[in-house]
Amino acid sequence: MDMTTLAIAGFVILLLLLYIRTPVGIAMLAVGAAGIWWIRPPAALPKLASEIFNEATSVPLTIIPLFVLMGNLAGVAGLSRDLYTAAHNWLSNFKGGLASAAVVGCAGFSALSGSSLASAMTMGRVSLPEMRRFGYHDGLATGSIAAGGTLGILIPPSAGFVVYAILTEESIGRLFMAGVIPGLMLTLFFIIAIWIVVWLDPTKAPSVSADVSRAEKWHSLARASVMIGIIAVTVGGIYAGVFSATEAAGIGALLTLVVTILRGKLTWENAKQVFQSTLRATGSVYLILFGAFVFKTFVGFTAVTYSLSAWVDAQGFTGTQVVIAFLIMFIIMGMFLDGFAMLVLTIPVVQPILEPLGVDLILFGVLAVIALEMGLISPPVGVNVFIVKGIAPDVPMQTIFRGIWPFWFAMLAAILAILMLPDIALLLPRTMFG
Repeated sequence: MDMTTLAIAGFVILLLLLYIRTPVGIAMLAVGAAGIWWIRPPAALPKLASEIFNEATSVPLTIIPLFVLMGNLAGVAGLSRDLYTAAHNWLSNFKGGLASAAVVGCAGFSALSGSSLASAMTMGRVSLPEMRRFGYHDGLATGSIAAGGTLGILIPPSAGFVVYAILTEESIGRLFMAGVIPGLMLTLFFIIAIWIVVWLDPTKAPSVSADVSRAEKWHSLARASVMIGIIAVTVGGIYAGVFSATEAAGIGALLTLVVTILRGKLTWENAKQVFQSTLRATGSVYLILFGAFVFKTFVGFTAVTYSLSAWVDAQGFTGTQVVIAFLIMFIIMGMFLDGFAMLVLTIPVVQPILEPLGVDLILFGVLAVIALEMGLISPPVGVNVFIVKGIAPDVPMQTIFRGIWPFWFAMLAAILAILMLPDIALLLPRTMFG
């Protein structure tokens, strides 16, 4: 069997394993180790052991459990509810204000948790009952939460960027900075999408009659400033070069722990739940990365990426054309695969093709993450949609999927904007200290 055929067979077997719901990390470990054994039998076991050991002892990867811990502590301390309450008080009197507040809340919580699923679940439990109480259309209410939750893998600290950085050996700090402006822009695009939906059909977001005094608004903003301050310290510290991304994760987790203790929210039961949840989430990500690097080694042994790169070069495609083609592929694959699975499956193949074309991998990382966000809310397997369905079991799936389309097009607009103006993503990484 020639190497190209072996590589194709490996991908097909891997997709079949994923189809029967084999955990992503286990599937990649099995296929990668078997493929290496097929090519070089003596290298299979040493490669399996060395890749797992290297990733398990990688210092930069400690950023994942620290930021997951920070997000879990923020939920216990009530920081997520504080942010939503502030957004609710300031925006509720506008048309679609509660849906906009949900998006803002998701964006803020994303800057603490780094997880799209955690953002959708946490803010959904807080904001969905409020929107339904005021008579919001189920499609708009659930769609805004599902879409807002996707900001968790774009706004730093993003677990998606950490995985991408490890796979491509790019700077985690620069990728975090690259996600700031696009994340804020996409949040604004989501709010504009809500305004357009309400302008076209005002019945989807009735006016909220509850009056909130100016004192209440400022009080809620003051409580939310604790969370905003932690975000400013962690992200601002990375940009200013005061500390690295890994150090920022430690400082952020420590500050959130202190706030949780000072508010009297950290009980023994809470602590057990927080650390158990952190360990489970971290273990899942680490297992995926173990499998990714073993599978990446197998792909490298087949030299299929060199063949693909040579073919692309022979066709005379430009870097922009290849980037657009890969983004379309990501959007389609995202309808069927989990975002992490998409990254670890495709980046080892995509990176060697893009680098000779002079494509900035920081820029491509931002575009790829937005494309993955589109997959998180696209039918038939939009993971965030199923999270929201779990929060609102009485809302039909087709209603939720219909509600996400305005936000899907907002993401498409964000991709087009960044393609036309790359500095939207590259300005902060270029100007950050160091």
